[in-house]
Amino acid sequence: MRAYVTGASGFVGHWLIEHLRAMGDEVSAPEVEITDAELVRDALATAQPQAVYHLAAIANVGESWGAPQQTFAVNAAGTLNLLEAARALADTPRVLLVCSAEVYGRVAPADLPLREEAPLRPVSPYAASKVAAEFLGMQAHLAYGLPVIRARAFNHIGPGQAPTFVVSSLARQVAEVARRGGGAIHVGNLTPQRDFTDVRDVVRAYRLLVERGVPGDVYNVCSGEAIAIAELADRLVRLAGVDVSIEVDADRVRAVDVPILLGDPGRLVAATGWRREWSLDDTLVEVLDSWRSELAGSPPR
Repeated sequence: MRAYVTGASGFVGHWLIEHLRAMGDEVSAPEVEITDAELVRDALATAQPQAVYHLAAIANVGESWGAPQQTFAVNAAGTLNLLEAARALADTPRVLLVCSAEVYGRVAPADLPLREEAPLRPVSPYAASKVAAEFLGMQAHLAYGLPVIRARAFNHIGPGQAPTFVVSSLARQVAEVARRGGGAIHVGNLTPQRDFTDVRDVVRAYRLLVERGVPGDVYNVCSGEAIAIAELADRLVRLAGVDVSIEVDADRVRAVDVPILLGDPGRLVAATGWRREWSLDDTLVEVLDSWRSELAGSPPR
C-alpha cells in the first residue's frame, strides 16, 4: 500500500512509519507545512497515495491555552488543506484523521466508559480545534464521498515522547532523581484519570482502521482502563526503585482539566480485531529505560 503520513517527524509519526514499513507499505512522509494549502496539494499529487495518515497537529493541550489561534490554524485549517488535497487526486485515497478523546470534555461518571456516540464538550482550545477537524472530515465524506475514517485517540505513551507530556515528564524526573540517589519530582494536578495505551499498539490500530474501518465512522483508540496521575507517578517510582518525594508545582496545573477520560474500544475491536499487546507497566519500564539511556551522557542535576 502506498501511504502518505503527515506529522512524520513527531513521536507517533516515527512509530507509525516504522510499523507501516514493517508491514510492507511504501511510505511517503515529506516535511510539508500543513498550513500551506499549495504545498500540501503538490505533495499529495507527487505521492499519489492509496492511504493518508493525518497526524500533523499541535498536540499539547496545556500549550493550546496560550496559542489558540495557532492551534486552530494547524489543527483545523491544516486538516482542511489535507482533505482538499486528497479530494483533488484522481484516485481517491482512504484518509485517517487522527483525532483526540479530548473532544469528549467533561463527562459524568455514569457516562463512562466513553463510547463514540457521547456528546462532544471540548473544554480547551486544543479540544475545540480537534472537534473542528473532525467535522471537516465528516463534511468531506458526506458532501464529496471522500473515504474519511476518524480515530479518537486517548492518551498514548512510549519511548521517545517529549517531556511536555505527563508520563514522559514524570519518567524523566524519576530517572534523574535515581541518578542523584533521591530527591523530588514536580507534578501538576494529580487527580485526573487517563486511559493510556502504548504507542506501538496505537499505530497498529491506525493501520487496521485504514484497512478495515468504515468511511464516515469514528473509532475510539484506547485501552479501556483509566489510572489517576497520582497512581501513575507512584508506579514509576516503584518501578525505578528509588526514594522520591512528589511535589505539586502550581505552574504545571492547567487552567481547566478534564477529570477523567476512559474509553470503550469495542467498536475498534469489532471492526478490526485489534487488541493491545503492551501492558502499562511494560511500557513504563521502557520509557524509564529510554530516559536512563538519554541521561547517561549528561551530569546529574
